[in-house]
Amino acid sequence: MASYFTKSKSSIMHNLKSKRFLMLGLINRTTSSSIGSSQFAHRLLHTISPPSLPAWSYASSSRINSSIVLTRCFASVAGGRRAHTATSVSDDVDQFSNEAPTREHLDFPGGKVKFTPKLTFTSKTIEERAHCYRVLNENGHIIPNSDSVQISKELAVKMYADMATLQVMDTIFYEAQRQGRISFYLTTIGEEAINIASAAALNINDFVFPQYREAGVLLWRGFTLQEFANQLFGNKYDYGKGRQMPIHYGSKKLNYITVSSTVG
Repeated sequence: MASYFTKSKSSIMHNLKSKRFLMLGLINRTTSSSIGSSQFAHRLLHTISPPSLPAWSYASSSRINSSIVLTRCFASVAGGRRAHTATSVSDDVDQFSNEAPTREHLDFPGGKVKFTPKLTFTSKTIEERAHCYRVLNENGHIIPNSDSVQISKELAVKMYADMATLQVMDTIFYEAQRQGRISFYLTTIGEEAINIASAAALNINDFVFPQYREAGVLLWRGFTLQEFANQLFGNKYDYGKGRQMPIHYGSKKLNYITVSSTVG
């Protein structure tokens, strides 16, 4: 483009003379076909192409040299802008990669609830609201000096596997209910960790009085997927003999008291 806009008048005249016969033929054709003046100008413009200047002419033309300098200048400015943008993006990434500040309370419509890393059981409190116990901060790190329990890798893997199994089971049985295969079902979506972690903290001899979104406790204690299906379909293998609504599980062997809808 720079060579096109900086070519000399002599080059233009030379180009026009060399194409005079082509132009005359074009004029005759456009006149005979009644093409308007605007269309003729458009064709004329696209018929005349800029001459191809030899490479040595770039060095002999000061105007072309200035164009090259300006082009290089713009390129350097653009490169500088790209470098500046890359630096800014890198700074932004570094800024966002920093850990978020740890909050000291939860915001509820009724007021703020403070966090505490200490697990205690109190019969009463002098404060308006009881504190919320937690072990991990917003960044997923253990809070220093918190009452946390160290677990083995094998136990952590089993907890994760049971949470994933609980999600898959919910997906299959919920779709079965929507298809009319079973009459009722409720999922534990969003409560998988509460189910599995609380069950892992208990002893098998501890009795559990659940509500209807705590099937994960049974799963942790060894209740099989087939046993879940037996209860949901109310078949002859169901421990309640089909007398309970679906998801109202119970197991005397696992010390899991049968779910009652009123508990929820």
